[in-house]
Amino acid sequence: MQKLSHGRQYKIKYFRLIHNRLTIHKELYASPGCFTVRFFLYLCRIIENIVIMTKANKVLFITQEITPYVSESEMALVGRNLPQEIQERGREIRTFMPKWGNINERRNQLHEVIRLSGMNLIIDDTDHPLIIKVASIQSARMQVYFIDNDDYFQNRLQAVDENGVEYEDNDARSIFYARGVLETVKKLRWCPDIIHCHGWMTALAPLYIKKAYRDEPSFRDSKVVFSLYDNDFKEPFHPDFTSKLLLKGICQQDIAGTKEPVDYAALCKLAIDYSDGVIQQSEHVNEEVLEYARQTGKPVLGYHAPDTFADACNDFYDRVWETE
Repeated sequence: MQKLSHGRQYKIKYFRLIHNRLTIHKELYASPGCFTVRFFLYLCRIIENIVIMTKANKVLFITQEITPYVSESEMALVGRNLPQEIQERGREIRTFMPKWGNINERRNQLHEVIRLSGMNLIIDDTDHPLIIKVASIQSARMQVYFIDNDDYFQNRLQAVDENGVEYEDNDARSIFYARGVLETVKKLRWCPDIIHCHGWMTALAPLYIKKAYRDEPSFRDSKVVFSLYDNDFKEPFHPDFTSKLLLKGICQQDIAGTKEPVDYAALCKLAIDYSDGVIQQSEHVNEEVLEYARQTGKPVLGYHAPDTFADACNDFYDRVWETE
């Protein structure tokens, strides 16, 4: 059972109180002439259902890591456990991650979804085929969608190579991943209420959702939450990174505050600019970025230990959903 905001809890209790009192004293209006009271009783039930239905029911998780597909880390554990816990609280979920080259497809039973694959995404004037794969975590009754591409993911590890060196095209990989997720959700014809982004690889999703995809039925009413972790990258992105971001619906003015070369802090600030709420996911995160989030005046959820985080996050979704 989902927890509702205090305002909605009050409204539901109010209408239930009226309904219960009318039901207890139903002998007082049992005559055919008491149509008005019976109609009001019926109206209370309708309003109660409307109030319950106005909460954020559909949550899209865009994450960088999920265990057991990659090694355990703070982010991978959140990516595995949070969607399940949110689903168990009554919300509908979809979950995405990159199909890193170190994911064993046979052992994890990944298979391509032909009806969702086949599209090309143009990045820096080059076509890149979008391949969608899916697998299930049976114990959690949860499906995970994977964004794949031979150049960006299939033949690579995660953010760094086998020698611990960051890939030079991580900027383009993050663009492809964000756009790939959004294009796939469009094809699914699914309309998330909350889109929760985890990790710097997902940091461009808020910009695309609020600008390039803002008129799409799947995203025009969505609220975006961005989680801050203590995982960063060391080398700034290519000097032409912001020019690669430009897309129909995104102009230079939309990213004017992002100075090049773009480093980790600048990328996270861009995500915060286009998010509706921010979560401090790790106990220790970049203080400059966290302070920037606080100064925006947007809802910010402070750090919670793993055993209390799911409840806090569940409530935070409704708080963000209610903001204008």
